[in-house]
Amino acid sequence: MSGQRDIRARLPHRFPMLLVDRVVDVVPGERLTALKAVTCNEPWYDKLGPDSPDEDFAYPAALLVESWCQSAGVLATWDDPNPDVLTGQVMLFGAMTGVEFHRPVLPGEVLEHRVRLDRRIDDTLLFEGESRSAGETVMTVARIVMAFRPAEELRPAEEPSPVAAST
Repeated sequence: MSGQRDIRARLPHRFPMLLVDRVVDVVPGERLTALKAVTCNEPWYDKLGPDSPDEDFAYPAALLVESWCQSAGVLATWDDPNPDVLTGQVMLFGAMTGVEFHRPVLPGEVLEHRVRLDRRIDDTLLFEGESRSAGETVMTVARIVMAFRPAEELRPAEEPSPVAAST
């Protein structure tokens, strides 16, 4: 099992957008199982009042996907961690297909993200898997594509200074 120290050594995300709490199983280069506890103390719930309907408490689908993708990122960087997005290789998610939501997730549930590396082609990785809660599948992922690119290639090109251009 791995906790926050190992996760933060692999992902650049921090509160409130670090959405992986613990890694409970990892086979580097193959698969990972991570946990995310959904709590009513998260900032996306702070505007809900006592009269809010139950459906307003559903964990946002975009955050469910983000949490699963962060788990994939932990697997992808397990053997070569670099949480600094300003140097080295930067993790980029490029596409997803076949993402299905089976039921809402509510505060008090613990998500179990199961991520499998389908294949690796150079610096591009293809993942599949699912998220479960209390033994029930809440989301399936047919494919998510991740690529790694050098940080220096992602920076904006420097424009020549006006003084240098006029001389």
